[in-house]
Amino acid sequence: MRILMLSPYPPYPPHSGGALRIYHLLRGLVNRYSVTLLTFAPDATAIAALQPLRALAQVEVVLGPPSRSLAQRVLTTLCSPLPDMALRNASASYAAKLTELLTKTQFDVVLAESIEMAPYLLQAARRGFYTILDEFNAEYLLQRRAALNDLRRLPQPTALIGGSYSLIQWLKLAVFERRVLETAQRVLVVSPEDAAALRRLVPRARLELVPNGVDCSHFVPPTTPPPPSHDLVFIGTLDYRPNVDAVLWFAHEVLPLIRAQLPDMRLRLIGRRPHRALAALHDDETVIVTGEVADTRPALTRAAAVVIPMRIGGGSRLKLLEALAMAAPVVCTTMGAEGIPGLCDGEHLLLADTPQAMAHAVLRLVTDRSLAWQLGQAGRAFVCAHYDWSQIVPRLIAVLAD
Repeated sequence: MRILMLSPYPPYPPHSGGALRIYHLLRGLVNRYSVTLLTFAPDATAIAALQPLRALAQVEVVLGPPSRSLAQRVLTTLCSPLPDMALRNASASYAAKLTELLTKTQFDVVLAESIEMAPYLLQAARRGFYTILDEFNAEYLLQRRAALNDLRRLPQPTALIGGSYSLIQWLKLAVFERRVLETAQRVLVVSPEDAAALRRLVPRARLELVPNGVDCSHFVPPTTPPPPSHDLVFIGTLDYRPNVDAVLWFAHEVLPLIRAQLPDMRLRLIGRRPHRALAALHDDETVIVTGEVADTRPALTRAAAVVIPMRIGGGSRLKLLEALAMAAPVVCTTMGAEGIPGLCDGEHLLLADTPQAMAHAVLRLVTDRSLAWQLGQAGRAFVCAHYDWSQIVPRLIAVLAD
């Protein structure tokens, strides 16, 4: 079987959530199938970094995608029927390269990674190719949650701007996702919650559950962990809107309650491209914005607790799976743990949805290290039994074999 994978960004090195998923699925598929990867890359450095993938698959690269100015985004938000996610990777060069590959090779499957690549999936479908969409989130649901979250904060000016944008994107995405769901022969979803949301758009959509996973052979806690630091660790892409919302809420509403009891505790933010609102929190005492690191395992090992205070979003959290695989003690909102069936509050992690409850949960873990250790061990056992990539890739192979 010949598979063409369409990626919105380089899946190697696999640092971000989407890149991690694409990389591990690709690595699993090449053991059975002939795989060609067509990916964007922003520059020559990113192209060079893809070299290890060339030993696994045929890799075709297009520079881009072209940048879009704020004025262009405002114009398309107001005038285009398409959502931002259908426009952010628009590239004549990528479309031309896709046409070239589809003309030269009779691929059995065209697999588009995320809704961002759906316009190219539609291009392949028009030529009669069998298409599969890998939906990282039910995107219209994510924007719906963002809109409602912002609009609750009216009449704040930022809430009006953000809420209006998300409301428009929510409505556009519902139309666009419905069209793609009706076109693709199969759609991969990462959680039962996303499957339910997408079925509300297209009840007869052929949805297949292929969850996110974690590499438990890579994320291994040390036999003798070092003493915990005073760090409450948050890991994620730091300009991703749900992450920005989560961090600002935790920093303003939860962290002061924790520090009132334990003044040495601080929030450490790890991830790419810190948003200016998060960078402004950095004071070297209460909040430390570390930015991107090559390896998150040392921070997870030394964390007093990992916090995942998500209030909007969808899909499932790769960073939650990684924290659990490292046996780190985790405090998470119910929404942050969404998409990982089987996780149990008080057995694998602590769940909390209000500032007071989350502060109390963090203080429990920081002051009761026996409880923190017990949850960490149970969390690792759970994710390694059910969510290691070796458990996930066969699900995709089963979809392709059907």
